[in-house]
Amino acid sequence: MTSSTPRGATPQRSTPQRSTPQRSTPQRSTSQRQYVFTLGCPDRTGIVAGISSFIAEHGGSIAEAAYHADADSGWFFTRQAVDARTIDTSLEQLRAGFGAVAADFGSDVEWALHDSAEPKRIVVLVSKEMHCLHDLLGRNAQGELPGTIVAVIGNHPEPATLVEAHGVVFHHVPFAKDPEDRAESFAALAKLVDSFDADAIVLARFMQVLPAWLCESWAGRALNIHHSFLPSFVGARPYHQAFARGVKLIGATCHYVTGELDAGPIIEQDVIRVDHSDTIPDLVRQGRDIEKLVLARGLRWHLQDRVLVHGRKTVVFD
Repeated sequence: MTSSTPRGATPQRSTPQRSTPQRSTPQRSTSQRQYVFTLGCPDRTGIVAGISSFIAEHGGSIAEAAYHADADSGWFFTRQAVDARTIDTSLEQLRAGFGAVAADFGSDVEWALHDSAEPKRIVVLVSKEMHCLHDLLGRNAQGELPGTIVAVIGNHPEPATLVEAHGVVFHHVPFAKDPEDRAESFAALAKLVDSFDADAIVLARFMQVLPAWLCESWAGRALNIHHSFLPSFVGARPYHQAFARGVKLIGATCHYVTGELDAGPIIEQDVIRVDHSDTIPDLVRQGRDIEKLVLARGLRWHLQDRVLVHGRKTVVFD
């Protein structure tokens, strides 16, 4: 975590106002409304007592609490979900009060307070590989995601029919074949994505390497699915790399996007066993199943504010 000004639940982004989704929102599950507190700071005595006392002073009933003290870094992390019905003050006042409490834990503390009733917005980036897109659109239609897909953007036009059949807006942003000629496309992509003020930008096999400036702009919001168990087989054609090495396990990794290729903080991973008789198409077919599950889990935890980032690592309160 950086030593910047403590962040609250509303990131300060220089983006336009939220645009209205051009679709009917699917019915979401009627789960209990919660205020979710997250905090990370250098470990010291009294952090849990300070947070618990603050919540109790406002009549809050803690529905879920998780803690982690990292011995190597000396940092402490917590996520606490409070029944919003038990809080006796406004969300704005609660944020201001919690910010004052968090400030006592050090100048480099990072904290957030989210209202689970505030809808989370998802933008999906895709290429020609559409298995992860199929899965996410299906979950979105069934109301299984703790958020709503407000747009899908592709660098090829093929996904349009699928996306529009789900009542979701599709935008096509073409990319030149030569990587050196893609600056204009990335600028157009950034402008379009930012117009939706997304809480999650999902690279669902987008197959384009984001420039460093865009990784920085979308830091903490851009999630990628890589079709290998990182850090093994970084970059292109990982199934071919795995086949060449004769591996017995293949996997997938959901991670945050950074300027270092396939090296962002890892959110979720999983594997499946393969053997010598499997061909490259077999690995691809089996790997796609893992990719879908890993991406869906990682996205869900991100939207539920269960992922705290510290440097190159994450703490995931799943």
